[in-house]
Amino acid sequence: MRTSNRIAVVALMATLMLSTLPSANACPFCSAPSLTLTEQLAQSDAVALVQWVKGTKPDEQQAGSTKYKIVDLLKGPKKELNKGDKVSLVRYRVGKPGDLFVLMGTQGTVIEWGSPLEVSETGYQYMAQAPSPEAPIKKRLAYFLKFLESQDQLVANDAYGEFANAPYEDIAGIAELMPRERIRSWIADPETPATRMGLYGLLIGLCGSAEDVRLLQQKITQKTEDFRLGIDGVMSGYLLLTGEEGLDVIDEYKLKDREVPFSETYAAMQALRFVWQYTENRISKDRLRKSMRILLDRPELADLVIADLARWKDWSVQDELMALYDMPNFNIPSIKRAVVRYMLVCAKDAPEGDAAETPDHVDDAQENLELLRKKDPKTVREAERFFFIN
Repeated sequence: MRTSNRIAVVALMATLMLSTLPSANACPFCSAPSLTLTEQLAQSDAVALVQWVKGTKPDEQQAGSTKYKIVDLLKGPKKELNKGDKVSLVRYRVGKPGDLFVLMGTQGTVIEWGSPLEVSETGYQYMAQAPSPEAPIKKRLAYFLKFLESQDQLVANDAYGEFANAPYEDIAGIAELMPRERIRSWIADPETPATRMGLYGLLIGLCGSAEDVRLLQQKITQKTEDFRLGIDGVMSGYLLLTGEEGLDVIDEYKLKDREVPFSETYAAMQALRFVWQYTENRISKDRLRKSMRILLDRPELADLVIADLARWKDWSVQDELMALYDMPNFNIPSIKRAVVRYMLVCAKDAPEGDAAETPDHVDDAQENLELLRKKDPKTVREAERFFFIN
């Protein structure tokens, strides 16, 4: 495969992975959901469990309507709403007598109801008993943890959504409450949705044992040609349990092996980034830098790797980057800009204070920038124009 084609493939895979990632304040390996049920309940002025009574189908003159009976009132003005009251909504909704729905509404001159949400009795009890968004996060996550693999799909998806919205630190805070055996079974089960695997890999990394290390390693090292959504979370959980010993395995099977799919290598990069950002002293910074440097000779990933090494202040590769700049396989604008930005960041890494001695790597970076300005002034100007340190 030509280098340009490989880069396009990797860019697509990276986009697919990144599109599933939530904001920086949410679970690192969960897809971002819409509003969870507890958030919707909190924003509603009225919440009622209703039964479908009858409906009028639309025709050329009217949009149709549906009538419901209030079975239970979870929230709302008691003067206006009571059990047994009938609620009629414009638009026909398919149903049969006795089917259960939840109506959520906002208070205006009258209550304006939103679209009915079909629920089971289990789903309604889950909603009714769920801690509010204002409750302590540990209490909230402990509740939703019990429903991650509920047989009720509405419940299971919403419980997952609560974890997707939760920062890593809060998830780690309930490690002692996690049902290790159940989480292990979810990871081992081929029927577990791929979208859940990143979260479950992270959870087992927080509560697992040596027995789980074997399971995760087997899953990580298995041969595959597929794009495996969530494998970055599995690798991260594995590194939480194994530290540098596990990183040796990741190096061997995902970073050094050119035969593995690009998506697997990119997932390993995500795992390195996770350990760097979220864990303290689990794996040394120097050891993480060493693993990231393995990928420098991969044109399809080099710009991403160079950017990470700059953020991680790994100034040991300046000579390698200068040599790489002139190699035919690396004659790609994004890589050249990444090299220039690396040098810009390094050149600004001087210690504060007039009396402080300038480190050698800063002097080297400044010299390299001058060489690049003479060699490729256009690229340097473009890189400087949009340069900022994050």
